[in-house]
Amino acid sequence: MNSRTRALAESDHRYLWHPFTQQDEWTLQEPLVIERAEGVYLVDTEGRRYLDGVASLWTNVHGHRVPEIDAAIRQQLDQVAHTTLLGLMSVKSIELAERLAAIAPDPLTRVFFSDSGSTATEVALKIAFQCQQQRGNRTRTRFAAFQEAYHGDTLGSVSVGGIDLFHEIYRPLLFGAVRFPAPERRDANDEARCLAEIDRLLAAHGDELAAFIFEPLVQGAAGMRMHSPEFLDAVLERCRRRGLLLVADEVATGFGRTGTMFAIDQIETVPDVLCLAKGLSGGYLPIAATLTTEAIFDSFRGPYEQHRTLFHGHTYTGNPLACAAALASLDRFADRHLIESLPDKIEALASALEMLPDVVERRQTGLMAGALLANPRRELRLGHRVCLAARRHGAIVRPLGDVVVLMPPLAMSPDEIRLLGRAVADAIVDCRG
Repeated sequence: MNSRTRALAESDHRYLWHPFTQQDEWTLQEPLVIERAEGVYLVDTEGRRYLDGVASLWTNVHGHRVPEIDAAIRQQLDQVAHTTLLGLMSVKSIELAERLAAIAPDPLTRVFFSDSGSTATEVALKIAFQCQQQRGNRTRTRFAAFQEAYHGDTLGSVSVGGIDLFHEIYRPLLFGAVRFPAPERRDANDEARCLAEIDRLLAAHGDELAAFIFEPLVQGAAGMRMHSPEFLDAVLERCRRRGLLLVADEVATGFGRTGTMFAIDQIETVPDVLCLAKGLSGGYLPIAATLTTEAIFDSFRGPYEQHRTLFHGHTYTGNPLACAAALASLDRFADRHLIESLPDKIEALASALEMLPDVVERRQTGLMAGALLANPRRELRLGHRVCLAARRHGAIVRPLGDVVVLMPPLAMSPDEIRLLGRAVADAIVDCRG
């Protein structure tokens, strides 16, 4: 370790509080300080290169240092870096809202900007609740969500979350949600069992529920749990029949992750609300969007004295720099025919999963994948140890319990994806015994 890395690590340990990290354990790990990036590689202060196997926490779409996105941000800096949307309009926020409305399924045409996935879902919950109240549905004050759901870390989004490890400590602060069972894998018998229980829960609670919020096709933070489009359509049809609004949380699944621009492009039912973040700016700057239908937007219209305003906002709503990055990212999707290029990469990721030894289950939808490690001795934090070992083989990956997540940038080539698989395979071998 060179002296610069050591000094930076000491400062990190002295001043920083890392997310989802036990700080005492953190100080015992070998420091890895990222200094720069090249394409789909990250480079640390020691000059070592690593494949970005989780797309910088699922955000990076086109790789790092993309000339077109870099140029768009620089050009915007010559105009204005930030201006509020409270009482003003801004060019880039208007252009991005129009572009998102054009690529989202009809009739999702209204766009509310915020700054993270948590805030995108938070505003969606408030919109759904207030919409039901303003339509006269006063009993609809609760929400439904899947078991093992993850919708963010603000209190509203945590309330509809269902992962005890993350959320249990905060229960006294939260409102409760009705928990729909979710299949652990794409299995017809398991899905049928879940539908029967959802029918029972809707019969008991349907009139109390304002909305159902869901992660379409893939429950990411739950360990890459997958369900079929047919199952999801069946759930959504039942909810809509009972008067619930439908909120699709595509923070993780949006922008090509599941093989289509949005995961909901693979189902028949169009939700009433769509939450986007992570890949929206191509992994460059924090920005999120909550899209709704014109019918929902109309429920907020009325004279001032009726107080139908959505009393929600963010200082950096529609930030021009982030909007410029997002517009350039969407241009690159179109110019590079990125969605059309995904099948070969999806096949390469399947091959990468197959080369992993000692795996109980391989889970994949599009370029979202997880490998559940065999752990007969119930070793503590096996997934964590494998991910640390992968660094020695030139790859950055993350665990979700004993599931090792592979979520490469969409720009990663098939050969690089297979190289990522070999690195993780070697790491698993290292951790044997």
